[in-house]
Amino acid sequence: MMRIRGSVAIDLGTVNTLIWVAGRGIVLDEPSAIAIDSGSGAIIAIGTAADALAEKEPQDVSVIHPLRDGVIADLDATAEMLRGFLRKAGSSGPLRANALVCVPSGATWVERRSVAAALEARRRYTVQLIDEPVAAAAGAGLDLAAGAGGFIVDIGGGTTEVAAVAGWRVVRAESLRMAGNAMDEAIVNAARSGLGLILSQRAARQLKAELGLTGGQDGWAEAVGLDAARRTPRLEKVPGELVAGALEPVVSAIGRAVQQVLSDIPAGLAEDVMRGKVRLTGGGALLPGLAGRIESVAEISAVVAEDPLRCVVRGAAQLVDGRRADGLAAGQE
Repeated sequence: MMRIRGSVAIDLGTVNTLIWVAGRGIVLDEPSAIAIDSGSGAIIAIGTAADALAEKEPQDVSVIHPLRDGVIADLDATAEMLRGFLRKAGSSGPLRANALVCVPSGATWVERRSVAAALEARRRYTVQLIDEPVAAAAGAGLDLAAGAGGFIVDIGGGTTEVAAVAGWRVVRAESLRMAGNAMDEAIVNAARSGLGLILSQRAARQLKAELGLTGGQDGWAEAVGLDAARRTPRLEKVPGELVAGALEPVVSAIGRAVQQVLSDIPAGLAEDVMRGKVRLTGGGALLPGLAGRIESVAEISAVVAEDPLRCVVRGAAQLVDGRRADGLAAGQE
């Protein structure tokens, strides 16, 4: 397949959407959010501006995060959001172009079709799909075009993809519909039950990044929330063990998935996996202490890929640039 200028690669994530345009590189990286006027239905904002309104409950404004667990939960909102993103990205000319979109490996046919439909609504894109762990593997530096294989743990907002891959294909995979968002929710619940503190998702995300599984440098971090009894703002020192304990169920589930997929790989892939190490991608790869935890579970060295939040879109871009049409699945199918 000849590369077409203006073709795009899209990492349509639960938390963030990234868009790469041929000849220009990554041109958009914004939250997957859209704000709509509840009365008129008019779009107020998309992306960063819309996400800034989330949890603040402005009157007559609905902030929608139209993807859940890595797949589309609100097709109309997703289509409008993508239309706005592509306009921002400067990919809205009259000529038809190719769009390569990343989807979870465990997405159903209906879920995959919804992704294609969200873009095909614009009537200027020929949509093709790629499994996220394959794109992540390429973006993490594995030479899939040469037939190399490897092992990927891609932790996004809505899904965790644990996969062995080889030659632009998934060999074995486990797709968990729990990832960064589930971690945030667990921290919110733990803070309310353990400290009587109501946290926003944003505050929980900051605690996760600062404390993770290790407890941070000081063993605690400050967070501002609402006192559950008085409903007034309160500053609290949140202990690291509370956060680590909240994260444990999700991290343990990821560890079990790693063990399960590793136990099922073919012998011919074992050397590639050992030499290539377990590569962590996605925003969840940055969780303090996670790489060490995965390494102890897998009994194989685990490393965080360079710029892990952009691995998926970088890998998809390689497919668009590299004329690997045989590695894609048509969105229409």
